[in-house]
Amino acid sequence: MRLKSLPSVLALHLKRFKFIEQAGAFRKVNYRVAFPRQLRLPNTSDKARNAERVYQLFAVVVHMGSRPNQGHYLAVIHSHDLWLLFDDEKVNTIDEERIAT
Repeated sequence: MRLKSLPSVLALHLKRFKFIEQAGAFRKVNYRVAFPRQLRLPNTSDKARNAERVYQLFAVVVHMGSRPNQGHYLAVIHSHDLWLLFDDEKVNTIDEERIAT
């Protein structure tokens, strides 16, 4: 895929569920997914405007649970030089080292 221009805000969705034919159901993929706090897309944007743009990670949504139709979602957001963990009505700070890299 080639991009003609890079967006100001880049949202990525990683599919974490896989259909298992033998079981006839979706199962959660449980391996760890590492991601950077900064992202460049040089291979997808040849001759694109803003091809050197650097994206800064500022939010991650995490699914807790083993099935796609049940579980719980948490959000981790970077704001005011802090990483915040949102879990329903609770908001706590979280160490930057706990964010996957």
